[in-house]
Amino acid sequence: MLDYLIVGSGLFGSVFAHEANKRGKKVLVIDKRNHYGGNIYTEKREDINVHVYGPHIFHTNDDRIWNYVNQFVRFNNFVYSPLACYKDKLYNLPFNMNTFYQMWGIKEPQLVKKKIEEQTRQYKNIEPANLEEQAIKLVGPDIYEFLIKGYSEKQWGCNAKELPAFIIRRLPVRFTYDNNYFNDKYQGIPIGGYTAIIDKLLAGIEVKTNTNFFADREHFNSLARKVVYTGAIDEFYNYEFGDLEYRSLRFEHEVMDTDNFQGIAVMNFTEEKVPYTRIIEHKHFEFNQSATTVVTKEYPQKWNKTLEPFYPINDDKNMAIYKQYRAKADGESNVIFGGRLAEYRYYDMHQIIGSALKTVSDEFTS
Repeated sequence: MLDYLIVGSGLFGSVFAHEANKRGKKVLVIDKRNHYGGNIYTEKREDINVHVYGPHIFHTNDDRIWNYVNQFVRFNNFVYSPLACYKDKLYNLPFNMNTFYQMWGIKEPQLVKKKIEEQTRQYKNIEPANLEEQAIKLVGPDIYEFLIKGYSEKQWGCNAKELPAFIIRRLPVRFTYDNNYFNDKYQGIPIGGYTAIIDKLLAGIEVKTNTNFFADREHFNSLARKVVYTGAIDEFYNYEFGDLEYRSLRFEHEVMDTDNFQGIAVMNFTEEKVPYTRIIEHKHFEFNQSATTVVTKEYPQKWNKTLEPFYPINDDKNMAIYKQYRAKADGESNVIFGGRLAEYRYYDMHQIIGSALKTVSDEFTS
C-alpha cells in the first residue's frame, strides 16, 4: 500500500512528492501526458531549452522559496523585459517612462503624470464596470488602444467591454525608466531548463506517464492511503455542479536557420488583426549562442475538454460553481487538492511551491 498517489507531475505534485519521499513515505506519481513537469516542462531542440507550454520566468520576494528552488538548480540572471509591437512600432513593457516617451515623446515624469491625468479625468470618480473602463482610468485611451485592447480581446476571446475590470486592476505603471517587468528581489531562469528542477524533485520516485487517473479510478484509489489530486476539480466530481470555464492556448514551434530572429525572449503583438499574442524566442532566456534559433507563436483559443486549460475564467458565474466543488473537496478525508486546476486559480510558480510546502506542513504536522 502506497502512502500517497499523486495525480499530476507539475510543480505542486512534484514538490509534494519530493517532501513526502524525503520523510520516508511510499509515493507514486502518475501523469496523463507523455512527460512529467506539467506546464513548466522544457525540452531540448537544437541545443536550446524550449518552454513547450509558453514562457516561464521564476520570480519571488520570498527568501524561503528562493532558497528552496536553488537547492535543486542554479539560476541565471535573466531579467524579463518584453516588448510590445503595435503596427510595426515597438514599446517597452511594463508601462514606464520608456513606454511613455515612445508613445508621446515626453521625457519628464511630472509631465507624463499630467498627460495621464488629462486622459483619465472623465473616469476619476467612476467605478470601472469592465476592463476597458479600468484600463482607461489607469493609463488613458492612447495606451489602452495601442497596447491593451487588442491583446486583451485576443487573450480572452471577447470584447474588452465584456471583460471584468479586475483582470488588469493591478496593471503596473511606473514613472521611472525601468523595463524590468517584475519588482521581485529574485528573478531568473534555471540553468538547464525547468525540467532540471523536476528531475531533482522526482529523483528516486516512481513516475508513470501516459497514465490517466480517470481511466481506472477505482484501481488507482485502491493503491494508496491518500490521493494528492492536482487535476481539474470539476472533472474529479464528474462535473456534478457544472463545467468550469477556461481559456486555452495553441503553440506553433519553429526551428529557424538564423542565430537571432527578434533579439528578445518575448515580444507581444497588441493588434487584434495579428492572430497570435506573442512570439517567444527561447534561446534568449539562457543567453544561448547557438547558430540556429527556436521561436514559438502563441495563439489563445476557446477551451474545450480536449484542450489544455490554461487560464481560469474567474468571473462570478464560474466562482459560484467552484465554491460548490470546493465545499465538497473540503469534506474529503483521503484526498488532498492542490495546484492551479484543483484550486481553479492562476498561480505563479513561487506561489505554487509555497502552496505545496504549506500543504506538506499541514499534512505532516497535524
